[in-house]
Amino acid sequence: MMHNLSRRIFLKRGLAGVAGAAIVPPLSSSGGLKVKEDIIYRTLGRTGLRIPVISFGVMRADNPGLCKAAYEQGITYFDTANGYQNGNNETMLGNVFAEYPRDSFQIATKVRLTGLDKDAKPTKETSMDKFLETFDTSLKRLRMDYVDILYVHAVENADIIGYKPILKTLDKLKKSGKIRFTGFSTHKNEHIVIDAAAETDKWDVILTSYNFQHAFRNDLEAAIKKAAGAGIGIVAMKTLAGGGFFDKEKTRPMNTTAAIKWALSNPHVHTAIPGMTTFDQLALNIKINSDITLTDQEKNDILLASSEPGLFCSGCRQCDSACPEGIPVPDIMRAYMYAYGYSDALQAKLLLSEIGTGPDPCRDCDSCYVKCSRQFNVKEKITDISRLADVPAEFLA
Repeated sequence: MMHNLSRRIFLKRGLAGVAGAAIVPPLSSSGGLKVKEDIIYRTLGRTGLRIPVISFGVMRADNPGLCKAAYEQGITYFDTANGYQNGNNETMLGNVFAEYPRDSFQIATKVRLTGLDKDAKPTKETSMDKFLETFDTSLKRLRMDYVDILYVHAVENADIIGYKPILKTLDKLKKSGKIRFTGFSTHKNEHIVIDAAAETDKWDVILTSYNFQHAFRNDLEAAIKKAAGAGIGIVAMKTLAGGGFFDKEKTRPMNTTAAIKWALSNPHVHTAIPGMTTFDQLALNIKINSDITLTDQEKNDILLASSEPGLFCSGCRQCDSACPEGIPVPDIMRAYMYAYGYSDALQAKLLLSEIGTGPDPCRDCDSCYVKCSRQFNVKEKITDISRLADVPAEFLA
């Protein structure tokens, strides 16, 4: 009874926190917003970049004014990718930062390797020419001669870490001046690929999923510590464990400030890139940039939130062999999170297209053999989100 009461109090407070957030005023023509002087900085590993603990995950943002406001409030690191918003995300950032000194901000973008097999390993179809072509497109959209960090997007197999063709390609891009630092992002098998990277000196930065609901959190934290100790910069994503709400209807918000502070309480995490689409979200995150100490109430909120099923697939991998059809359940759950947690149906559609499971992969099963450790109704979620497979991308942009 007390547990249910505490949960209701937590949800009520979370909702009040969202409703009561201060709204950042728009930029003025006379100089913009005043930058706070008490921002907390950390050094991004061997890159030597000193950046605020809160950076900007731009994936869902489509308001140039929001990006400008973040910059004027002291946020300097902006994260995008070649595929976000069908390239419009990079184009927006290019237009925004054309008016600012290039050495006053950092831009990171991501490019996927193509031609990987079902285990995400390179094959003879994995083309470095395609990788370079895609990256050149990103530079043109960004209207920049270089990016600060180029991530190999969505690495989930340790074979990529030492794959000589990509390492040679990244080294070539470094020497040409088109990138300053090399990195990779990872949403799956994070602790395995991070641990492998820590054994080499080939990677400068790692962008990893990291939050209080991770199934392999102890292993992940050990790998993060090892990588940071080896001089690799650590950037945390998916810190809200599914977009800030526990349900797809968005009636039960979590304490997002507590979730981000929790991630930053790990000293080996150098910055986090929460996604922001509104000025009130920016205002909340700007406050975190000068205070990352978890209050007793925030600690309690995280404890309660840890038991919520939520929208985040924790990556326990128990479902890997349970589905007789071999459906990649965690990947489809990530698409579900994009659509319902992040309100980004296009990104969900693009992920589903890469997976290639079609509009109704569960149609031949009367019952589901997958038992989710987070009590997800897996068949229901897969059937729901897979409908996007047949929706033209232009309808979702």
